[in-house]
Amino acid sequence: MNTTDTGAEGINHIETGHEPRTNRQSLPLRRLLQGRMLAGVASGIADYLGVDPTIVRIAMVVLVFVGGAGIPLYLAGWLLIPEEGSDQSLAGELLQSVSARSR
Repeated sequence: MNTTDTGAEGINHIETGHEPRTNRQSLPLRRLLQGRMLAGVASGIADYLGVDPTIVRIAMVVLVFVGGAGIPLYLAGWLLIPEEGSDQSLAGELLQSVSARSR
């Protein structure tokens, strides 16, 4: 549900269920569990940059249709960006399990 809300400064903003973090110093890039549509890549990047996830999703779609770079970038984000609550990405977990099997 999108509602218009007036903040403390009297500025109108749209509430999307996604609140960008304000502490920019210790902000890790993570795929978010909340507000995700597929794997949480766009919502995680949006949270990291402090922008609305819709902007990142539109940019990804534009990259798909202009040169086709959107799909490989999204897949790379899915593999390389760790999920919220995890210390390691999917690619890191895969490499760790392969190296453990070879020992």
